[in-house]
Amino acid sequence: MAYRVGMISLGCPKNQVDAEIMMAALERENFEIVDYFNGADAVIINTCGFIDDAKKEAIDNILSAVELKKEGIVKKVIVTGCLAQRYQSEILDEIPEVDAILGIGTNAEIPILVRKVIDGEQLLSFPPNCSLPLNGKRVLTTPEYWAYLKIADGCSNRCTYCTIPSIRGDFRSREMQDILDEAQQLALSGVKELIVIAQDTTSYGIDLYGELKLPELLNALCEIDGIEWIRLLYCYPDRVTDELLEVMSSQPKVVHYIDLPLQHIDDKILTAMNRRGSSEEIKTLIEKMREKIPDIVIRTTFITGFPGEGEEEFETLAEFINKTEFDRLGCFVFSPQEGTPANDMPDQIEDSVKTRRSEVIMQDQYEIVSVKNNERIGKTFRVLVEEYDGYTDSYVGRTYMDAPEIDGLVKFTCSRELNEGDFVDVKIFSQLDYDLLGEVIE
Repeated sequence: MAYRVGMISLGCPKNQVDAEIMMAALERENFEIVDYFNGADAVIINTCGFIDDAKKEAIDNILSAVELKKEGIVKKVIVTGCLAQRYQSEILDEIPEVDAILGIGTNAEIPILVRKVIDGEQLLSFPPNCSLPLNGKRVLTTPEYWAYLKIADGCSNRCTYCTIPSIRGDFRSREMQDILDEAQQLALSGVKELIVIAQDTTSYGIDLYGELKLPELLNALCEIDGIEWIRLLYCYPDRVTDELLEVMSSQPKVVHYIDLPLQHIDDKILTAMNRRGSSEEIKTLIEKMREKIPDIVIRTTFITGFPGEGEEEFETLAEFINKTEFDRLGCFVFSPQEGTPANDMPDQIEDSVKTRRSEVIMQDQYEIVSVKNNERIGKTFRVLVEEYDGYTDSYVGRTYMDAPEIDGLVKFTCSRELNEGDFVDVKIFSQLDYDLLGEVIE
């Protein structure tokens, strides 16, 4: 009889891909992956440990799984992922009911370790993080028509607020042919949109080939039949090259969308964050991107309340955001993390001030998006159909301007029946908060 295993994956898409590879490895060894945990032999919680909110979510999920174990609903609780890698035996000290804490380097041998746990062993295992497999078959947890394509892991940028290098190790690119082979298989399975991810997507290839290879990779991905959209997330501004912009401009499959985390614009704060590039270089890049690709959608993120951010530095950030008018923007409150240089910096900011500043940024951004969405009324956009809403007898989808699960949606009507994964042309007639409303143009 096959062992039944449940998987909870938390945090970022990179972690989600790791979970998909682990599930495929378990299935190859005759484990049954279950959605409902009642009677499961084990539950794996693939955690995130990046910021305080993510840690809290991970701990809450671990405690919930432990309660299921106490009630006899599940038999074993296994913790993997970034929180496991970061805190190791501390989790077991605090929650002794957990049966195994497995670092990210154990992912390649997850079937063996899960079987040992089910057979009664309590495990702590933390091989080198570079043992994390970059390749492998996956059990997709996204809809069948889009998938993440992870091209590298780890990070060598050493931003002073970030724990990723200590958890994931230095930046490691996948071999290009391995990526192309996976993309080909995804296309054959029905995937139409590839979302290219890494901790630093724009650094792809620098470690393997001695040069930035993302433009070449994108050109090769565009040759794959069946793939219609290719979207870029997690691009660093100092490595958005002219060559990359040329590929985005000339290749129809590469959507005019880029996720470009900037974190701040004040030079003093950028230096304290150990971010490469000055405020003027960032502004020049944005101007160049918009000149080269007039309809480009730029998504970015910022941090408020970084140590040393006074009112002057915050005003510099707020003015930049209002002047630049980003299409998509997220703002996070600085979360000091033990083991990072920023945790021990002087001039820490009070939580109430951090929060207020973040709220100001997001309110300003709401107004910017409202104006931009109003300008889209009357225009027609190609939309990828995601679901049918029977309550309103309408459909929900995304334009090239919207990455799944983080950006807005298009809600629209159609006189004929559509399927998930279809592409249709939708004329916009209104907006609602961050979403657009429209109808299909037959």
